[in-house]
Amino acid sequence: MKKKLALSAVFFALFLALILLVTQADVAAIGPQETAIGLSGLNGAVRDGVGENQALYKVSKLLGYLALLTAAGFAALGAVQWFRRGSLRKVDQAVWALAALYAVLAVLYVFFEKVVINYRPVLMAGETRPEASFPSTHTMLFCVILGSAALMAGRYLHGQKYCRGIQIVCVALAALGTLCRFLSGVHWFTDILGGLLISAALLLLFSAILDQCEK
Repeated sequence: MKKKLALSAVFFALFLALILLVTQADVAAIGPQETAIGLSGLNGAVRDGVGENQALYKVSKLLGYLALLTAAGFAALGAVQWFRRGSLRKVDQAVWALAALYAVLAVLYVFFEKVVINYRPVLMAGETRPEASFPSTHTMLFCVILGSAALMAGRYLHGQKYCRGIQIVCVALAALGTLCRFLSGVHWFTDILGGLLISAALLLLFSAILDQCEK
């Protein structure tokens, strides 16, 4: 547990360091409408190499809905436990921990939509101004929800033949969603990296809490 907490702190520190870099290092007006972007040399080179792909963008949106459905499924699990056991106190600690993780994810999602660190490399359809881009909140959505689903499967389906298969599918879908988001060209490279770092910090913290629940 202590190792996971320490690694979580390391990833969170790396995330904060990345924020410092993208706000202070190599800032140049390379975004739409001359928006200033940090680490512009790196981000600009990756953007030019990747380009824009609307088909992959749509796939990433569909996978985002799938992640939300997964979260809804665990919410239903908590509701069923509440109904059958007759008390919120009797809902599994792991389910409460997952609810807390979702709450933190929602707060971060809204926070980074309001607090602009970088703007998107493209103007989205129907928009007249660039939108907030850092970190990639869809990357957070894929990694945190599907990653925590894999951890919960390991807890509730341990020993079952299909447990490992479910975990592999969850990880694969998270990776696919992140890759599609990156290759769609609607985010800078550092946006995706930021989403991965904060997701790793949250998942390690959640995994440590699950370990404590088992004890």
